Amino acid sequence: MNKTILILLAVVALFSASCVPTKDLVYLQKKDKNDTIQNINPVVAKPYRLQPNDILTITIKAIDPELVAIFKTKEATQSGQNEALLYFDGYVIDDHGNIRMPILNEISVIGMTVDEVRQKIEAKLLEEYFNKEANIFVTVKLSGLRYTINGEVSAPGSKILYRDSATILEAIANAGDITVTGDRHHVTVIRQFPHGTEMHDIDLTDVKAMQSPYYYLRSNDYIYVKPLPQKSWGTGRTGIESLGTILSVLTLITTTLLLLNR
Repeated sequence: MNKTILILLAVVALFSASCVPTKDLVYLQKKDKNDTIQNINPVVAKPYRLQPNDILTITIKAIDPELVAIFKTKEATQSGQNEALLYFDGYVIDDHGNIRMPILNEISVIGMTVDEVRQKIEAKLLEEYFNKEANIFVTVKLSGLRYTINGEVSAPGSKILYRDSATILEAIANAGDITVTGDRHHVTVIRQFPHGTEMHDIDLTDVKAMQSPYYYLRSNDYIYVKPLPQKSWGTGRTGIESLGTILSVLTLITTTLLLLNR
């Protein structure tokens, strides 16, 4: 009888430990009950500052298209852009923070916003090559935020979000979301800086994650989602799966005890 009770207690404990609780699956929870919503202020989304290996799409138009024909690329004349076209025909920022353009040669853009780059190119063109009557119109866009995501997500790999700003939650959603056995409490972000590489963990189950400087994605970020212990235990991702595994173990133990007592 005592053995039976002990087995049942062990099964209950294993069942409780093997299931992934809901609090480990929900994003941006208000964990501190004393905090008010007004105190949970997200980091202000600052304009993205360009860094090496970013790719810019730059188009220059004028009343007379022949005046700016030299600046046109295949990317600018074709529809259905893809990543390969952007890589080969876009303007890649080199390790020194420069891009190379026809006639204008090297232009330093490191640490600038796309709007500041646009203004710089316009000013340079009007100052050195064109007059105001040419009606030069310059457009500068970041060719997507590139990042790599790995670990417990539905679709790991290198991704591109064609936006100038995005959060880590949007990056994860773009990868099919974190799996049930992924650790949302300790999502690791590896980020490149001029002084080197930094690694930081962010708790996405806590609403205060919005205050983290790693909440907003930066180009070339590497995101890694660790597995929960439940994955290595192999007891199932949900209560039903865990119960099925535990019942199988319990049946095996019961059968073994009955055979030993004969």
